[in-house]
Amino acid sequence: MTRSIPANWRERADRIAARGRRMDVFIPGFLLSSPISRLGYWWGCGLGWTWGLLLSRGRVDHRQGLWVFRGMPNWAFGRGGVCVGNCFLTGDVDPTDLVLKHEAVHARQWRHYGLLLPILYALSGYDPLRNRFEIEAGLEDGNYVRRGA
Repeated sequence: MTRSIPANWRERADRIAARGRRMDVFIPGFLLSSPISRLGYWWGCGLGWTWGLLLSRGRVDHRQGLWVFRGMPNWAFGRGGVCVGNCFLTGDVDPTDLVLKHEAVHARQWRHYGLLLPILYALSGYDPLRNRFEIEAGLEDGNYVRRGA
């Protein structure tokens, strides 16, 4: 990430993540970690597989519980890649174990929220330092801030 990171980023991130968890009480419980969210997760997996099989020109691996589709065109994903269901769609760079640890959290978020995840993620904004889902997945593991910054 090329922009400067505020010195108090960790405290701010913790507050944002805590606020996001408090907002979850407004989501009806039957939508979270339920058969309904599981359907959304499986829909996301199907979409990820379809997207990956159609556009990937690289190796496909199963690592850390994720199907990793490499060789995706740059326009097909944001930043370093995108997690859709249990599929991580990325470019030509082989993702590190730490990046896959980060993406595996997103896969768990898909299982918990189902089809609500893309909506809630969008509402959280594009800035990873303010997006509760990126914060919960680990900003350092996702390469949004330098480790130990």
